[in-house]
Amino acid sequence: MVTDFDVQRFSTWLAEVTGQAADVAVTPIRGGGSCEMFRIDRLGETWVVRRAPVAAVSDTAHQVIREARIIEILESQGISVPTVLARSEDPAILGAPFFVMSFVDGDVIRRDGLPEGLRQDPESQDKIGEQLVDILARLHAVDWASTPLAEMSHPHGFLDRQVDRWLGQLDDYRVRDLPDVDDLATWLRDHMPKHGDLTVMHGDYKVDNVIWAPTAPPRIACVVDFEMTTVGDPLIDLAWAMIFWPEEGNSIALAAPGTPNGIHPDHCQTPEQLVQRYARSTGRDLSDFTWYQVFSAWKLAIVLEGSYAKHVRGQSRNPVHEVFGAIADGLLTRARRFAR
Repeated sequence: MVTDFDVQRFSTWLAEVTGQAADVAVTPIRGGGSCEMFRIDRLGETWVVRRAPVAAVSDTAHQVIREARIIEILESQGISVPTVLARSEDPAILGAPFFVMSFVDGDVIRRDGLPEGLRQDPESQDKIGEQLVDILARLHAVDWASTPLAEMSHPHGFLDRQVDRWLGQLDDYRVRDLPDVDDLATWLRDHMPKHGDLTVMHGDYKVDNVIWAPTAPPRIACVVDFEMTTVGDPLIDLAWAMIFWPEEGNSIALAAPGTPNGIHPDHCQTPEQLVQRYARSTGRDLSDFTWYQVFSAWKLAIVLEGSYAKHVRGQSRNPVHEVFGAIADGLLTRARRFAR
């Protein structure tokens, strides 16, 4: 039973939007990041509601509607994304803004490894890395300047403001001495690329932010989670995705060979191989890619440190947040390895 979802009010609203009244069955869905997700079964079809947290601040509530608009734009450009059925900013319906999108049949690669459908054919598992890179290249090829994304983003000076932006965010919640953060910030400023490209930038692109078709060979059915999407530097997306890709010593990799249900070791590319595949596909200059590897690991460390700070201050009871402190330390070590 869903206790914080007004099924009757939602049903009435959806009937008005679609012009067709019908009973609705609602089931909470695991995941969803900072937003809440609910499965909606209606008239033999399945949809998904993505709702801002009921206690969300105005910025978070605004972001969920922005995300719906981005999905609509990307679908119009041929990117594999869910179809948005409707959206509403009226908190009187479900307590917070939300949107309704199509349910995409498939699976997500999580910490517990590959879903069953992708384990059945180990020899096709090299398609996982290939698909991850090829779909990212397709996203980065969208002609964003001809879409409303041009007005929804602030691309001018994007790369120049990133270091100060994230260092300033860390300053809002520092709870321990992290000298590597400041030293790496200096390195990032001193080595910043002079000519970063501008494309649609997903902002959190990784192997578990895509939905995989339920059977082998691996195929990305759609890309999800566009909360952080903007117009920015595409190589940040590529470096971010590689943080979660298997390689020796990477404790946060998803579906790593040698772990339960991991990718077969003979069919798991190295990060370098995937980066080169992206370079060949896009023709993009990756001579400064080291900078992006440093920045992405440094940025993720700062993001996770925010949750760890909540744990230290007693503001979070989520046991995972305690672990984030050690993960942030490991990410700073990764950043130092590239900053040479």
